[in-house]
Amino acid sequence: MKPVLLLIPGMLNDARVWEQVTPYLQNDADICIANVLSQGGIVEMARDAWAQVANVPPDTPLVLCGFSMGGYVAIEMMANNARPVMALGLLDTSARPESREGEMVREKTIAAIERDFPKVVEGILQFGTHAGSHADAVLMERMRQMMLGVGPQAAIRQNRAIASRGDHRGRLAMLDIAALVMCGRDDRITPPALSQELAALIPGARLEWIEQAGHMTPMEQPASVAALLKTLL
Repeated sequence: MKPVLLLIPGMLNDARVWEQVTPYLQNDADICIANVLSQGGIVEMARDAWAQVANVPPDTPLVLCGFSMGGYVAIEMMANNARPVMALGLLDTSARPESREGEMVREKTIAAIERDFPKVVEGILQFGTHAGSHADAVLMERMRQMMLGVGPQAAIRQNRAIASRGDHRGRLAMLDIAALVMCGRDDRITPPALSQELAALIPGARLEWIEQAGHMTPMEQPASVAALLKTLL
């Protein structure tokens, strides 16, 4: 029986963030991609993600994988799980709640989005990717068009959702499922130390580094991400 794999995009991402990953996995799982563009909070994103897999039969294995903000959604799903989950993948994310400093940075980011959204996108592209990715004009343009397509209003909602995310570290410390924490070796948005902390928190979790990648691992190194996800399937 094929498992169902629910992939959850990050901030300023839609299904396109996974489009280079999923071809590697189509023989191993039935794939669903969560929509996290319209909700006002992480709790609502988790609720809607659960609704997307509500018709999956109880005896079908379910695997969750959240990227960046999608990791916060996956963690929220595990804190309020509607059904058993076979395995959990967490990619370039963190278990920490937002700090006061982080809240202030997000308010500044929201103001910048309101002033000049394309400029904010360019900054994210440069800061959120590995230096080697910058020379790949096709890749950079794919990311740019995806982020611009998500738009400023969704970006503002997502920043506010992230700022108000819950603290579920206690629940993570009680998990008893296969868990895989993955991170781009050169991630500057959610630095590797946060993945080390996250992996240490979940009993038995594996920690894997993705080389030649910054934060945007599903688009920078899709084959590596897919190979790691196959180990959960």
